[in-house]
Amino acid sequence: MDEATGAAERLRARRVGLWTASLEVTPATGALELARQIEAMGFGSLWIPEAYGREALTHALALATATSSLVVGTGIANIYARGAMTVAAASRLVEALAPGRFVLGLGVSHQPLVERDRHQVYGPPLAAMEHYLQELHAAPYFAADPQLPPIVLAALGPKMLELARDMADGAHPYLVMPSHTEQARAALGEGPLLVVEQAVVVNCDREESLRRAHEHLSIYSGLPNYQNSWFRQGFTEADVVRGGSDRLADALVVQGGVEAVFARVEEHLEAGADHVALQVLGPSLVDVPRDDWQAIGEALDRF
Repeated sequence: MDEATGAAERLRARRVGLWTASLEVTPATGALELARQIEAMGFGSLWIPEAYGREALTHALALATATSSLVVGTGIANIYARGAMTVAAASRLVEALAPGRFVLGLGVSHQPLVERDRHQVYGPPLAAMEHYLQELHAAPYFAADPQLPPIVLAALGPKMLELARDMADGAHPYLVMPSHTEQARAALGEGPLLVVEQAVVVNCDREESLRRAHEHLSIYSGLPNYQNSWFRQGFTEADVVRGGSDRLADALVVQGGVEAVFARVEEHLEAGADHVALQVLGPSLVDVPRDDWQAIGEALDRF
């Protein structure tokens, strides 16, 4: 693929990537080297979060320019972290320096994080995102390199998925099952990009894999946006205890060998995903699961 190939085409051609927060706890120069290793393993994309660590757009720029084939995505950049005009300008720069290899993922974050830690008023999610996208697209820009990258929304509910269809280039759902992927594709239609995150634990015994799954879910189980998403996916109050029930953990976090991981990838792809970003859970939230990445990477040629 050459520089003229867009990010969406790249993601559809190489259908498995990585979603990881591990780079956040790695010194910056080491994070760039990890990105190059992930690229060498054969993954098609690298998705990074934004919460209490690095600023998402500069982080994406560093990773994209340190690599040559990876699509780098923000999963997600918080709309409360910076103004729409700033995001429009910054994302154009990343696109210019890594053409066809950047996807701007935007999300509304969560009310406790926005109001407690950023001291901002958390608006109604749908209206806040719609207003932000309007401002982003209308923002004046007089520098060179005017091309915006594809924009995907952290869309879980039906209305946000419709907004992703109508005002963005697609969606990036998180902590969902293949049944949600099918619904998301139906809401988006055939054209928009659908990149699904999928958490996995590779080759651990049942007790350890469940421990990792519950530790992962404990970050999210108290957040209303995810709780509501899980209720829509068929779970109940009994499942949204701290760390999630075993039922929730088994449904949202693949536990097993590489074959089990790829079986779930196939389910998402058959349900309509264009690309699946695997979040590989290590022994702790600060571990870099390099060996598990490598094991998955060695089998990527089937995609």
